[in-house]
Amino acid sequence: MSNTAPSRFQLDLPPWPEVDFSVFGDVETVPLSRIQKLTAGYMSRNWVAIPHVTHNDDADITEMEVYRKQLAEAGTKVTPLAFIVKALVSGLKQFPKFNASLDGSGQNLVLKKYFHVGIAIDTPAGLLVAVIRDCDKKDVKTLADDIVSISTRAREKGLPMSDMMGGCMTISSLGSIGGTSFSPIINAPEVAILGVTKSQWKQVSKDGKSSEWRFMLPLSLSYDHRVVNGADAARFTVAVAEALKRPQDL
Repeated sequence: MSNTAPSRFQLDLPPWPEVDFSVFGDVETVPLSRIQKLTAGYMSRNWVAIPHVTHNDDADITEMEVYRKQLAEAGTKVTPLAFIVKALVSGLKQFPKFNASLDGSGQNLVLKKYFHVGIAIDTPAGLLVAVIRDCDKKDVKTLADDIVSISTRAREKGLPMSDMMGGCMTISSLGSIGGTSFSPIINAPEVAILGVTKSQWKQVSKDGKSSEWRFMLPLSLSYDHRVVNGADAARFTVAVAEALKRPQDL
């Protein structure tokens, strides 16, 4: 087996097809932004170098939404993403393998004792991942404020590299737009990424005989199969979902 480091991973691929699209009709050529060019390179590397697997599950956030509304009525606005961050931290504490990175040789796993969570932000210039630090030490209100602040700066001014480094795991949330599931690409050198899509009311079985309507949040966990196996991915996702059932404890 080769000891080649992940950073040196290469494929002998055929060249990209050169096509004159104008022969088929009118076209317009628009250059990619600098951020889009950088993101394209990193995403291509991560997709090729990391053996991705995506595990999908649903989290019952019925109580979380009731609690959020209660907070809002008391004058405290907290977005669902802040609760998801706290639930993710709960999962990272229970499963340290997810709060880790392979070193440059690919032979050692670096276990992290801190909890910094990346948030994927859709900006006019392209995708940025902002890192919220020490999420284990902050309540959901503080996290919500931090997310709004750094997201605003990212969209209006961009972010320095110092605000995009040191993440333990990233959340990519499409919940405000839609979708039922997707396969997010891992943000190397992290070993997993959590995708979130639009919550829906679903009938859920209680005891095999009856069912009730519950507000369910789709979770899509992509993980590095060199580090994480399928059983642990399922357990981790269940742990995150269980934490979301107890919003007052986050």
